[in-house]
Amino acid sequence: MWVPARCGIGHVAVGMHRQGYDLQLTQYDEQGWRATFYTTGMEHSPTSATGTGWECTPWHATQRAAWEALKKAATSG
Repeated sequence: MWVPARCGIGHVAVGMHRQGYDLQLTQYDEQGWRATFYTTGMEHSPTSATGTGWECTPWHATQRAAWEALKKAATSG
């Protein structure tokens, strides 16, 4: 099923939050977007990131970061 990107980011952010993650989404001029997931309740510093994605669109960055965080959680648990 296709979901519009604006809705999709919200759905991913809510779903990840339910699993214990916070999302930070940042645009860097023409360089693209960085999405970073952190463990909820932890200080949000670069060293505490559990999943990060750099892409041309916010949707793709969020999707990549979520996959990275979930893969990391699956291998450590």
